[in-house]
Amino acid sequence: MSNEPRFQVVLNDEEQYSVWPAGRDLPDGWHAEGTEGPKEQCLARISEVWTDMRPRSLRERMAAQA
Repeated sequence: MSNEPRFQVVLNDEEQYSVWPAGRDLPDGWHAEGTEGPKEQCLARISEVWTDMRPRSLRERMAAQA
């Protein structure tokens, strides 16, 4: 069994992603995305799914103005 620290992918209501140590309580406003593992795996998942770095509220506002 590996002693490598485990992390989880988390995101907030603005659909901004981060990594957080697995097993620690999440800060208010953040929830688990479902991916857990070594930090590199979590960062790879974020790179895969977070293709638009703008906060959700900004994307929605810009789409409404278009």
